[in-house]
Amino acid sequence: MRAFPFAFALAACGPNIYDKAPPGTFDGNIYLMWIDDGGSSGDGKFVFVPVPGQALTFTRNEKANATVRTIVPEMMYTDGGSIPRIAQIFKGFSPWGYAPAYMVHDWIFVAKNCTTDNDPQGNEAQIADMKFEESADIMAEAIRTLVAEKRVKPNDVSERVIPGVVGGSISRGLWEQQGACAERRVSPEDRAAAEAGLPGSRRSLRGMTRSLPGGKTIPVKRAQLITTFEF
Repeated sequence: MRAFPFAFALAACGPNIYDKAPPGTFDGNIYLMWIDDGGSSGDGKFVFVPVPGQALTFTRNEKANATVRTIVPEMMYTDGGSIPRIAQIFKGFSPWGYAPAYMVHDWIFVAKNCTTDNDPQGNEAQIADMKFEESADIMAEAIRTLVAEKRVKPNDVSERVIPGVVGGSISRGLWEQQGACAERRVSPEDRAAAEAGLPGSRRSLRGMTRSLPGGKTIPVKRAQLITTFEF
């Protein structure tokens, strides 16, 4: 979830999206892979990997005003909640604390960017008619679902602040951004590395290389599985 501003605390005074959100249901698994150290940022590059037959699925409540009822995120780069380091000391603001909700929210932004650029793949086209405001509703519904299913402990601050932040102007700019699809697509090299790193995978990376700035190339290595989340 990109561009999470440090001014998140101000969102507590905004409209309370969370309290109006009906819980849905989560199914499937999360596989989060570490690709590399992320270059100069040093934060690392992470890829969410859906596994056939175990794909993370968020089904929205029938009471929700939903353009899309069932959301199944596809492979994508992710940085969790993009929570600033200084804020991560507070309970509920770990960048992976609400990982399933972040994965759903991240993916609908990828899908929206790619439908905006007329390059939808997989099930991205279903997001084409979704309005920005609904993306914040989905975040609130997903967090409320994790609380209702006792996957996370209730937190009156973070669970109400985060949906308000993702409904703000910075997120709207990312939602409406043009020309962002190509950058957000997982590269063939990273896709191969992520798939090769899955438990039980026999995928070979022999001969595959990654291009670095300056024209240097290095062999593609298996991504490392750093966490799973099962429903």
